[in-house]
Amino acid sequence: MFPGKTYEEVKVGESFSSSLTITETHLVLAAGLFGDFNPLHVDESHARDSRFGGRILHGPFTSALVSAPVGMFFHTTAIAYLEHTCRFKAPVKPGDTLTTTWTVVEKHDKPRQQGGIVLLTCACRNQEGTVVAEADGKILVKSADTA
Repeated sequence: MFPGKTYEEVKVGESFSSSLTITETHLVLAAGLFGDFNPLHVDESHARDSRFGGRILHGPFTSALVSAPVGMFFHTTAIAYLEHTCRFKAPVKPGDTLTTTWTVVEKHDKPRQQGGIVLLTCACRNQEGTVVAEADGKILVKSADTA
C-alpha cells in the first residue's frame, strides 16, 4: 500500500507506480460490468481475425486500472478525485503486464477546502515498454492538519 501522503508531503516531480497482469478474468468481468459483449472482447475466433490479432480489454477497464494507483497513493488523504482523462494508444490483451507510472506536475493550495489540488500525468506501459494509455488526473488532497 502507498503512504497516503498529505497535500504538503506531495512534491512536484514525484512519481509512483503500480503493475498488474491482465487475465481472462479481467475480460469477463469487464464484459459483464459494462454490458459490452463486443466480439473483440469476448470471441477469440472473431478477434483473432481482426486488426488486433486477438481479444482486447475494454477501454473503460483500462482507464480504471490506470486510475487505481492514484486512489492507493492517496488512500487516506484523498478528498475527491476531481478529473480523469485517458487516451488509449495501443490495445491491451490478456497476458499483458501493465505498469502505470504517475507523476505530480502541479499543486494548487485550496485552504478553504482544507487541502489542495494535485495535478498528475501518467503513462501506462505493457511488458514490452509500449505505451498503451496516457492519462491526466486532478485530485483534492487533505492538508496535514486535517488528515
